Amino acid sequence: MQRSKTAILSAVLAVAALSGTPALAQNAPATQSPQTQAAPPAIQPSDQQLQRFASASQKVSGVVDEYRPKVDAAKSDAAKQKIVQEADAKMVKLVQADGLSVEEFNGIGRAVQQDPQLKQRLMSMGKAGAAVQ
Repeated sequence: MQRSKTAILSAVLAVAALSGTPALAQNAPATQSPQTQAAPPAIQPSDQQLQRFASASQKVSGVVDEYRPKVDAAKSDAAKQKIVQEADAKMVKLVQADGLSVEEFNGIGRAVQQDPQLKQRLMSMGKAGAAVQ
């Protein structure tokens, strides 16, 4: 599950960057330096994938908000790690429940970060989705 954890925590960073919220992953110990992690190239998502990403991002952001105080309150690194692993498992399930793999979710997150027009499309979808709900 270590590969999945690293992948989803990078997704949390992407979500936090989009939402303006500090990321849970900032509290987790780094497992690899950025130089040793080769990020696959960002993808150009379809509208359906972008909608799934928007939905999953909102849910993942909720998990970050739920678990951040728990991580902050943890008294040891081991306790923090256990809480981060619990949050990770929850986030993975939420992403997959929206029909995306962790790799797709992260790829879309990178694409959104790198492409201002794609970010605007995503933000527009979020507003439209919020108006419908």
